[in-house]
Amino acid sequence: MAEKPTIGSSQLKLLERLCNAIAVSGDEGEVRAIVLEEIKGHADDVRVDALGNVLATRAGSAKKRLKVMLSAHMDEVGFMLVGDDGEGLFRFETVGGMDVRQLPGKAVLVGREHTPGVIGARPIHLTTAEERKQNIPLDALRIDLAPGGKASLGDRAAFATRFQRSGPAVIAKALDNRFGVATLIELVLNAPANIDLLAAFTVQEEIGLRGAKVAAYALAPDLAIAVDATPANDLPGWDDEENTSYNTKLGLGPAIYVADGATFSDPRLVRFLAETGDVEKIPYQLRQPGGGGTDAGAIHKTRAGVPSVSVSVPQRYSHTAASVARLDDWKNTLSLLHAALTRLTPEILAGERA
Repeated sequence: MAEKPTIGSSQLKLLERLCNAIAVSGDEGEVRAIVLEEIKGHADDVRVDALGNVLATRAGSAKKRLKVMLSAHMDEVGFMLVGDDGEGLFRFETVGGMDVRQLPGKAVLVGREHTPGVIGARPIHLTTAEERKQNIPLDALRIDLAPGGKASLGDRAAFATRFQRSGPAVIAKALDNRFGVATLIELVLNAPANIDLLAAFTVQEEIGLRGAKVAAYALAPDLAIAVDATPANDLPGWDDEENTSYNTKLGLGPAIYVADGATFSDPRLVRFLAETGDVEKIPYQLRQPGGGGTDAGAIHKTRAGVPSVSVSVPQRYSHTAASVARLDDWKNTLSLLHAALTRLTPEILAGERA
């Protein structure tokens, strides 16, 4: 019987390495290298596909086993250099969904050499009163590497934020979705014997769930769980109006998706995860149906259809230079997923979906 995975100092160090790595969509190599290093010797088969997904299979030993795909995307939002203005100034485009208003003044690291730079805009002293009433357009911003700073068009850039602990919380860039990657690594290392675990560390989720579509086709699972991070909507004043998109909060445990902008979760899996939390006394929350999306949005439409659900760690300030999340929420996410996998039997898919 597989041991129950825990979050200790080694797992925190792994999360720190993952968060500090740079893996903007389409250039996930730094995180991929960490994944391959961590799961080496713990899976029956490991391969990197044509898009760069890491696909790891760990077979169970029970006679009747479900093929369960767990997906966690390796990529993060960031930037791509698209024009060279000289003197170390580069025009850029965003990669993934970001709020341009938050970009000026942010430190970044550019390219595989991690060249330091800053996103520059005209300071307030040099703007007019009328300009200050308007949002700064993306084409008015530049990534400044200073004279002599070298980069190539097409290079990715990411926020330069470094991982840190703050009491019961962690602060880092790319918690979306390094939480999922770290969780999936632990599940590969501690896979229960009653299932065949099909782990997909995917690419290009932030720009259209691209890697997950390819991975699910290759793995052909019986069911799938996307492991991700989701925005928390819990700051004072944020709930002054009726919340119709997100009700997730820090400290309440993993968020189980009923539906999002890309998927109606399989209700059998939603009920099973909630029941597991109740039986095992693991806190969880049901994420209010609304926007957003995870790898499940591509997986559930693969081949003849794959029953799918998403489970996410809540975090504040998604897709910005620094997110904040609670360690207990991560621990409970790992516990819920491992307990659910251990309890899974083929009978879960025997009944009607509705």
